[in-house]
Amino acid sequence: MTIGAIDESQRTAARVVGVLYLAMMATSIFFDVFVWRSIIVPGDAARTASNIMANERLFRTGVVFELVTCAGDIALLMGLYVLLEPVNQGLALLAAFWRLAESVVFGVLAIGSMVVLIVLGGANQSHAFAPDQLQELARVAMRTHAAGFNVAFVFLGLGGAVFSYLLFKSRYVPRAFGVLGVFAYILMLAYSVAIIIVPQFAVLSLAPYAPAGVFEIGCGLWFLVKGVRAPASAPRALEPVAAT
Repeated sequence: MTIGAIDESQRTAARVVGVLYLAMMATSIFFDVFVWRSIIVPGDAARTASNIMANERLFRTGVVFELVTCAGDIALLMGLYVLLEPVNQGLALLAAFWRLAESVVFGVLAIGSMVVLIVLGGANQSHAFAPDQLQELARVAMRTHAAGFNVAFVFLGLGGAVFSYLLFKSRYVPRAFGVLGVFAYILMLAYSVAIIIVPQFAVLSLAPYAPAGVFEIGCGLWFLVKGVRAPASAPRALEPVAAT
């Protein structure tokens, strides 16, 4: 197929995508490093519950960052759709729906985080459960939260791979970005599915997600600095012929 010249809406969408790739990376890192890893103690329900209640404001801030990331992801997928819809409308729509499913899962996970606070906050008022039972309920909720990330990353991998393929086909950016994106998101997809089937694979931690991070940072910077370039096959406007 022949991809036409880039219009202003696509250029605007590319700048929005560039900003959001970088912003969403920042909010995700904040939540994972400064909230999740600083509070959660794997395998120790009592210490985790104590950390959450001792740092309740930080934990609630993390929930807000989860919601901000979720909202930003929806705006990001809209920008990617506007940018890449002229390349292949059907695939761009499919990718957008997959990324939307990812955002819905993350929104549900944010609700789960609030449930943890409700459970632990009722430790002094509830007579139906002992404190250690409430801690165990909170631990189950947190493990569900962690498992939900793998589900969300399945949809992220699917949508991201298709969007990256469309970037590769479009030639709006150097094709190396498209190749890196397809590889990174397929790796993310495969790793997330592997963890669901064989949880022991989780020992690899965040390493399989690193290529996707490199892609999003690199692509985000490119969109902000360089924008999108017209594909070589784009038709040029005819120059007016001087009257004789």
